[in-house]
Amino acid sequence: MTVHSTKTKEKIGKAVFAAAAIICVIAVVAIFAFLIYKSIPAFGKLGILEFMFGDHWSPDRLDTYDSPLSGTYGIFTMIVGTLAATSGALLIGGIVGYFTAVFLAFYCPARPKRILTSVIQVLAGIPSVVYGFFGIVFLLPMLSRIAPNNGSGLLATSIILGIMILPTVVSLSETGLEAVPRAYYEGSVAMGATHSETVFRIMTPAASSSITASLVLGIGRALGETMAVVMVAGNAPTYPNGLFGSFRVLTSNIVMEMGYAGEVQEGALVATGVVLLLFVLVVNLIFGAISGRKPGAVVGKRKERRLAKARCSRGIRIKDTIGALAHKLHAVKLGRGMAIGSGILTGAVLLLVIGFIFIKGLPYLLQNPSLIYGKYEFGSHNITILPAIVTTLYAVLISLLIAIPIGVMTAIFLNEYAKKENIFVRLIRSAIDILSGVPSIVYGLFGMITFVKIFGGSSNILAGALTVSIMLLPIVVRSTEESLKSVADAMREGSLALGAGKLRTIFKIVLPSALPGILSAIILSMGRVISESAPFLYTMGSVITAVPKGLFDSGATLAVALYQLSGEGWYMNQAYATAVVLIVIVLALNLLAQQCAARLGRKLKGETNGKK
Repeated sequence: MTVHSTKTKEKIGKAVFAAAAIICVIAVVAIFAFLIYKSIPAFGKLGILEFMFGDHWSPDRLDTYDSPLSGTYGIFTMIVGTLAATSGALLIGGIVGYFTAVFLAFYCPARPKRILTSVIQVLAGIPSVVYGFFGIVFLLPMLSRIAPNNGSGLLATSIILGIMILPTVVSLSETGLEAVPRAYYEGSVAMGATHSETVFRIMTPAASSSITASLVLGIGRALGETMAVVMVAGNAPTYPNGLFGSFRVLTSNIVMEMGYAGEVQEGALVATGVVLLLFVLVVNLIFGAISGRKPGAVVGKRKERRLAKARCSRGIRIKDTIGALAHKLHAVKLGRGMAIGSGILTGAVLLLVIGFIFIKGLPYLLQNPSLIYGKYEFGSHNITILPAIVTTLYAVLISLLIAIPIGVMTAIFLNEYAKKENIFVRLIRSAIDILSGVPSIVYGLFGMITFVKIFGGSSNILAGALTVSIMLLPIVVRSTEESLKSVADAMREGSLALGAGKLRTIFKIVLPSALPGILSAIILSMGRVISESAPFLYTMGSVITAVPKGLFDSGATLAVALYQLSGEGWYMNQAYATAVVLIVIVLALNLLAQQCAARLGRKLKGETNGKK
């Protein structure tokens, strides 16, 4: 009876974990299904080719599917604008990111490397709305000195997006460079090449797949960015005309017009989201194909050295025209200078972004602390962000209560039960990869046409929390799975040998051992919720009102409040102070997550208080 009961519990436990994993697949299917279903009438009314390649966007909110159209709905100018902004971001962030990765991997001493790595992690944690705000208050005034307008346009957008993709490019490129077998370096140096020649002619080509993958992932990041672009692009629905011409991207088009869209206009905006989603999915497929090629294939030591010598011979001895020209121009020395300069520039960017906002916002915050805790009064000119703080806490709490259990159980199923070659498992992993690549504004569209409609048709906290909880699933699943993988198999085997069942072993041995990593995932998820703004605009609300009393009230989160305060330029001091509060909270959470991860690493290495 006891054995039968134990087997029943094991089967129930496995079924529950599998059901949680299936939710990830259901979420992907639902996002695609609802968006496509909502956009089919628009595609039918407008025509797919006319919609995709029409270059005039002038919608009429009174247009309906049952009457002739008065407006025009062509998004080709915005497709061109999106591609132009992404290309500019890749040119800036890709080049600086690559050389920064080279600097970290081959030139930077250990202590500065730790500092610069932390700087890059900080850059990754800064909310996109803060980058947009920095663009408004610092970058645009600087560019306006040489621009015929206020500085907005393609150059400003490319710079902001370039800064935002820096952490992605640096992290993945550095990982790829450091993964190249050491024999490549040793073989090159042994044949007389200098350190810099080896770095740029041997190590970099060997890590080309990882570097390319980082650039592709950076493209996906730039394609899906919303709030920062809205704040610096100018947003006229025209083709980009020079570096300072106002233009609009696909994500901006959705954010700017969804709030007052009519029937056909709303369908066209959802269709815009479908186009954007397809673009990002193509980028993710390319990334998956490229990142599957690992640098430095697993070969024997002797074969590694022969490969390294062969590469070195080709790289140093073969003197074709391009190689000779590069040699004359001292390309290797130039690369070394670029690497060191890029590393310094990356650190300077962080100091500039955070330093400028703190210098502007901290004095006002210290002089007016009531901004944080003051009571909201309708019609009053005294701004308080207390309602936004409470709304943000609601969103964090509800989304974590939904995402953490589902994400952890999914990770348990994938790591403890699933077979690697199983088709069902591959489907789940693909769903998680897709969820991680979906742009935040697409999540917002999905939440608006599903959860908002379910809960009465008006924005509310619960709809926003449900929407963002789907966004958190990839973070929770991946972080938890890595923590579970790091638990030694000997601990599982010991528990099973003592008579404990698999389910008991998971809850009594594996999960407690992986707890620091799971805690790190929770902290990172909190930071993600606090940082997001686009998914909340049309699911939770965009107006700073009274403190919400329940889950069905609407309200603006801190990130959305910053966007609103800086939008008209009337409350810039309050916007600076709000940006300071937002940065402090997010950076504190990221620092806490790093400490948890470091503690987990020491624990797994058998270290206590710094000693083994």
